[in-house]
Amino acid sequence: MNRRDFMEVSAKAASLAALAKFGMFSFTPANASEEEFAWPHEQFKFQVGDLPLQKGGSLKDTFLLVDTHGTLNADKSNAIIYPTCYSGSHFLNRMSIGFDRALDPSKYCIIIPNMITSGFSTSPSNQAAPHDGPRFPEVTYYDNIEAQHRLLTSHYGINNPLLYIGFSMGGQQAFHWGVQHGANTGAIVPVAGTAKTSPHNWAFLEGLKQSMHCSADFNGGEYESPPLKGMRAFSTVYASWWYGQAGYREGLNLLWAGEPAFEQGTHYIENASIAHFSQFDANDLMSQLNTWQIGDIGNHEKYGGDWKAALGDIACPALLMPAETDLYFPPMDNEIEVAYMRDARVAVIPSKRGHIGATLAPGLAPEESNFADHQIKQLIARIT
Repeated sequence: MNRRDFMEVSAKAASLAALAKFGMFSFTPANASEEEFAWPHEQFKFQVGDLPLQKGGSLKDTFLLVDTHGTLNADKSNAIIYPTCYSGSHFLNRMSIGFDRALDPSKYCIIIPNMITSGFSTSPSNQAAPHDGPRFPEVTYYDNIEAQHRLLTSHYGINNPLLYIGFSMGGQQAFHWGVQHGANTGAIVPVAGTAKTSPHNWAFLEGLKQSMHCSADFNGGEYESPPLKGMRAFSTVYASWWYGQAGYREGLNLLWAGEPAFEQGTHYIENASIAHFSQFDANDLMSQLNTWQIGDIGNHEKYGGDWKAALGDIACPALLMPAETDLYFPPMDNEIEVAYMRDARVAVIPSKRGHIGATLAPGLAPEESNFADHQIKQLIARIT
């Protein structure tokens, strides 16, 4: 068997093993503490301290759960920052990392900071009064970037990371990082994310929010046990957006690594979407959704809402990779944005899998992940 065939068979086997271990979208395995890696790995809580918030006030004793893969080199020039996405975590991001992948832990130190509100870092579910539950303050992408920058500079002593890459909400963070720290960063790679949440995306999120808030058992966030009715409604609405129309038409949502995983759509909703979101605290989901909904790089005191000017201030190269059939962040949005950027290009990921096509996870989107890896490797070759 040649190396290419070996790698394809190995990737498929690993993806099927992940299905058994993680479930379709369950990125928090029960035996997570037992995971082993063939490369250096570290996980820790970084104490950010008191974090002033862009919308006012501050978060006391803020922390980030950080997951790292690989070793930082002597001059700290091989750091890749890879933040998490909506209802994602370092478990999902790990699926993008591997030998011979673009995110190769034998070459780079890949630093995964879990987002504030994710349930892993500071979130409504783990905060004491006055910021517990529904009283958790509004957190923006710029707030997350400030916390991540403290992590890089004060913990690692990194001032010039090689790359900042993110999927979905991680992609939106990449734009915000580029505005704030692009001059000191090799490049940014927003994958299936935009600099500003579009009106169509905002409306989708508003529907999700109302499906939870209109549920009696959510009780304005003052629930004593998980709001199961609200979570089912929320998860069912969400399931209709993961894949594009072509993906649903062809039953791609029922597969994993090319193998049948669900018998029909109702099984997919129950065992993928509902099972996935039921792992999370409802207030965490609502708070993180709000960060997404208000996402806009122009909402900064320097720009006064001018997102085009903010895009023009991104000093580093940028690779924008939307998925061809993504309903959240369609390619047209990135094609509009790139026109205002200094050094950027769009590489559309060919895919019928909608938003899932851009996850960078072979188990969810094998061909798409290979395409994205190739694009990222080309970018890294250019900036190194």
